[in-house]
Amino acid sequence: MMLLPRLSKQVMRRSSPEMLGMDLRLLMALSYLGDHDGAPQQELVEALCMDAKNVVLLLNDLDELGHLERRRDSEDRRRHRVHITEAGRQALERAARAQEAIEDDVLQGLNTEERATLWTLLTRAVRGAERHSDAACSAAAAVADH
Repeated sequence: MMLLPRLSKQVMRRSSPEMLGMDLRLLMALSYLGDHDGAPQQELVEALCMDAKNVVLLLNDLDELGHLERRRDSEDRRRHRVHITEAGRQALERAARAQEAIEDDVLQGLNTEERATLWTLLTRAVRGAERHSDAACSAAAAVADH
């Protein structure tokens, strides 16, 4: 498993705000919202492995850029849901195009089929980890409520 952080470091070294159109930490949050539009703000705290204060600062930056908007949850007015805007989706698309060049550089040792397989496996692993994390958090909350 130590290969994933090493590969991730290679991507981070090659990723500049000028190339991506935003800081990598903002892109990570925006990417999560692209896949989980309308997620509760607390979900981002867990997904990004950051404390709530830093997530708020991150969301403030994305909000100022016009990439997201926070709305009160209609079922629980104490909660905010975070929605990606059209400008946010466009910024995400531009960053994705820039990341293709980074991906080509980092994954130059793999052929096209191997890259597709890697993408499929990593996507499945992330989705499974997120579901497991969501289920564990829900179970912990249910125990805390009783």
